[in-house]
Amino acid sequence: MRVDKFLKVSRVIKRREVAKQLADAGLVQCNGKPAKPSTELAIGDTLTLKLGRHTLIVKVLALLPHANKDSASSMYEVIEDKVENRGNEDA
Repeated sequence: MRVDKFLKVSRVIKRREVAKQLADAGLVQCNGKPAKPSTELAIGDTLTLKLGRHTLIVKVLALLPHANKDSASSMYEVIEDKVENRGNEDA
């Protein structure tokens, strides 16, 4: 399954076009390497997404062609969700 489709079906990203734009901008990595929207995923792969100040790391658990709201979250496991500080909060 393609990275952009997985992100949309699993509801990590709301729209496939947004997932494609993130991948094109180099903000999505698959197993530590930059991922294009067409990068094929396999079960067990690790995705790293940079979403503003958030860095989300998820492990692919299932590749379903379609998923309802309840089964979408079972397609991945969140390994890490960290938020970077703005830096100059004292100023």
